Amino acid sequence: MARPTVSLLLLLVALLATAGAGTRPAPHRILLDTDVDTDDLFAILYLLKQDRAEFDLEAITISTNSWIDAGHAVNQLYDLLYMMGRDDIAVGVGGEGGISDDGRIYPDVGGYFAIIEQEMSTVGGCRYRQTIPQGTGGRLDINANYGVRREILPQGNRRYSPLKQRTTQQVMIDTISAGPTTVFLTGTHTNFALFLMRNPQLKKNVKHIYIMGGGVRSRNPTGCCPKNDTSCVPRQCGDQGNLFTAYTKNPYAEFNIFGDPFAAYQVFHSGIPITLVPLDATNTIPITEPFFKAFEEQQSTYEAQYSFQSLKITRDTWFDDQFYTSYFMWDSFMSGVALSIMRNGQKPNGENDFAEMEVMNITVVTSNEPYGVHDGSNPFFDGHASPKFNLLKGGVHSGHVQTGLNDSFCSLKGSIKGKCQDGYTKEVQGPDSVAVLVAVKAKPNRNVKSPLDREFFDNFLEVLNRPEQTGLFNFTNQFRHYKEIMYKPDFKHQIRGKPIIFDMDMSPGDFVALICLLKAPIEAIDLRGILVSGNGWANPATIDIIYDVLHMMGRDDIPVGLGNITALGAPDLGCEYVKAIPHGSGGSFDTDTLFGLARDLPRSPRRYTAENSVKYGAPRDTARPELRQPLAFEVWQHIREELKPNDKITILTNGPLTNIANIILYDTKAKSIIEHIYIVGSHLADGDGEEGNMFTVPSNKFSEFNFFLDPQAAKAAVESGLNITLIPLRAQRQVASFRKVMRSLHAAEKTAESSFVYRLLMSMQKLQKINQAYHHIDMFLGELLGAVFLVQQSHIDHSITERAISVSSGHADTDGQTVLHPTNGKLVKILDHLDASAYYTQFAELLSAKKQSAVVGSFDEQKRMWN
Repeated sequence: MARPTVSLLLLLVALLATAGAGTRPAPHRILLDTDVDTDDLFAILYLLKQDRAEFDLEAITISTNSWIDAGHAVNQLYDLLYMMGRDDIAVGVGGEGGISDDGRIYPDVGGYFAIIEQEMSTVGGCRYRQTIPQGTGGRLDINANYGVRREILPQGNRRYSPLKQRTTQQVMIDTISAGPTTVFLTGTHTNFALFLMRNPQLKKNVKHIYIMGGGVRSRNPTGCCPKNDTSCVPRQCGDQGNLFTAYTKNPYAEFNIFGDPFAAYQVFHSGIPITLVPLDATNTIPITEPFFKAFEEQQSTYEAQYSFQSLKITRDTWFDDQFYTSYFMWDSFMSGVALSIMRNGQKPNGENDFAEMEVMNITVVTSNEPYGVHDGSNPFFDGHASPKFNLLKGGVHSGHVQTGLNDSFCSLKGSIKGKCQDGYTKEVQGPDSVAVLVAVKAKPNRNVKSPLDREFFDNFLEVLNRPEQTGLFNFTNQFRHYKEIMYKPDFKHQIRGKPIIFDMDMSPGDFVALICLLKAPIEAIDLRGILVSGNGWANPATIDIIYDVLHMMGRDDIPVGLGNITALGAPDLGCEYVKAIPHGSGGSFDTDTLFGLARDLPRSPRRYTAENSVKYGAPRDTARPELRQPLAFEVWQHIREELKPNDKITILTNGPLTNIANIILYDTKAKSIIEHIYIVGSHLADGDGEEGNMFTVPSNKFSEFNFFLDPQAAKAAVESGLNITLIPLRAQRQVASFRKVMRSLHAAEKTAESSFVYRLLMSMQKLQKINQAYHHIDMFLGELLGAVFLVQQSHIDHSITERAISVSSGHADTDGQTVLHPTNGKLVKILDHLDASAYYTQFAELLSAKKQSAVVGSFDEQKRMWN
């Protein structure tokens, strides 16, 4: 037989391809909008393990007004995808757009706020998000995945980069425009609701929406009292919702829906088919002890190992002993239910492989009766001649909207449970109802011999341990010759200088100041410890960057203590002062990632971790309690105890004065051993009209951010009677020129640390020139002054005067303002003037000095060593 020609071969290939296309349907294209909490990580990995010919996860967008912050979420997600070999998946987060007062939705709205509080910037309050704890057990742990992220995940090449990062709305538009798409929502609905409201023409491309959230007929099992225990007071027992921080005001809502009730309403009423997996079902699939044990024994893939370690640290740090009855397979269970329906179609009896299903008529409550009575709680109606978004006057959105955790309207007399229903997925009849397919109960395991009591448990463990679509490596296996090295210098035979404590809030200027302190000759400046304010320009989980800087500079010996997450006197839940800091560009997104450059730093073996022990107040000992993150007050006590008899401490503060105030207030010995406090902060309002830097709070013209972010702490520090030198805005502005500081660095000799600082400041300078969102960032240059002045003041001509001042506290329009008060004020020293030219020279010389230079210059250098 003659050989077929090339043309005939091509024809045969084409025919076979055509035949194959007719027998196998196209894969389900999936877009996942997620808040990347611990269970969402399980769901993402569960989806990534599916056969791509059947289910193809095309894109992930991040819900940033829930349990996680943008900078930590996006880089964690990039690393997770890198581990799984899926750098092809588009990731969207944030955006700088807004919503005008008349309801116009601008492109690229970032989703940082619920729609009801979204205005034209990324600055705003936390009406709903305040229910989420900010520290341990809340956003701090989720941002770091309890420390497991840095321990296990490899580091890929993708990263957040200012103005280059694809936004949520861009990714949603591109993905859904490309063809029929199934949408999974496992966080708040803000992102997707904004997409639908602004792009109604693309609604036809959304085949189905699967939602994890809400509670219809659920009865919360958490907080129930044992039988015959008359002294026990039930908490959430029997509630429809799970707002464990707010059930006294709202026992009906679930976190995902409550995060933006109006957005959820828009999604439910979009006309797109919806399947809901609410608390009704997830409350019936708690993590059981047999499942935990089976999971511990089945970790044959990197993704299974990462998931188990994430689950284990969650269990080990659980706030009470009810983990096995309180922690549920939320988002991963929803994914299983969804994939079962998509694979098998909706069965006639309304069931699928993992859950019993029922069609219900429901809606989402967005406001409370009486409707149409405007009491100042509802921005959609209050102050508008015409309601925002053309909403109906007197309609379901026009009532009282819950304002927060202390909303007296929501209190019910004689009951510990509140009456507000914002975010309640309520079963109703009538024109406002929507027919939704609802998972009502997890199905029992068909294999009666299995120790696992739920069908989904077997499937979840099987999927995560499949050899197909498996992870490539974890962090230690990413590099053939990885070694965990701690760089701790030996100062036994060196004269050590003045003991210094650096208090910082992790703004970009603070990191450069830290490098300057580490470059100071040890015989002059001895940096003994670092205290971190968690209520400043960065999320507390950004503490990992401090560890990386210390590692780069060979100072893994320096302890780092994490301070309070909120201002002095402020509630643990809320955002009273930090709401003035932008969430997006030029704000916490950039500071949490050091303008995208943090991943260039060498990776320290030290990191934030939720590991803890009973000794330090934890409910139980974790696997490695010695790794626990120290607290600021503990680091202070440790340094104080190690002082020689005649030693005194000098403190340099570059952020809110929360930590310093706590030390002064709660350590009776503090004043006797503090020699000097240099405070980078304050603005002296002396009547000359020069304004402060509170660009996000226009009503407060004469305050400065560090003092504003905790005015009570600033007041306590100033009134302490300690030896204080203020470095106010007026002095800082004398040395806040990008052009001059860059010129001095460019002319100096290069070190690894000076090169890194040069790149950081160059990036900031360029951003300021090209985008209005960065108009303010030269103020971070002023934060370098304290460190350079402390180290090099003998080389810089300057003048210091002594004046009596007072600090205002108690009113937003004057909080943090520093005024000259000759009669009732406290005397402090004030740096008035300095030789700016000499300052720039000394700054560059300090960074370029070869002595005490970087031990390991970058992550790239580490990779070369480890490979």
